[in-house]
Amino acid sequence: MDLRKLKTLIDLVAESDIAELEVTEGEGKVRIVKTAPAQQNQMVMMQPQHMQPQHMQAPVAATPAAAAPAAAPVVAAMPEGHVVKSPMVGTFYRSSAPGAPAFVEVGKSVSEGDTLCIIEAMKLLNEIDSDFSGTVKQILVENGQPVEYGQPLFIIG
Repeated sequence: MDLRKLKTLIDLVAESDIAELEVTEGEGKVRIVKTAPAQQNQMVMMQPQHMQPQHMQAPVAATPAAAAPAAAPVVAAMPEGHVVKSPMVGTFYRSSAPGAPAFVEVGKSVSEGDTLCIIEAMKLLNEIDSDFSGTVKQILVENGQPVEYGQPLFIIG
């Protein structure tokens, strides 16, 4: 399909009440989907097929005052100790392979430099080492869960 035909189809969808159009021409296939202007700012999250479906939330675009009360209970609920935060965005894994024992458990003593977990980012497995010596008080993330940069992962006391 040439570019002029494609441009014409896009213009037709944009100017009409049609929400979606799919055209097959020979071996080529084009699908045009029109979204409402309010939906263009939503975040789309893709999960690997091996993970169970999880509740997904749209990002909060409200005022900072509305976001502060939601964050306050999380901070108050954390036990005292050193917080190990995620250095990257990715998927959190407690062990090196499915079925393998976890690197650490609650109550285990760790030294600075010990491996705590793995974060998979862009198909690379990154070992996350402890930057503090002590006892693991709490593991804040479930195995296989996506994590954000700066998200607390462990509490070490």
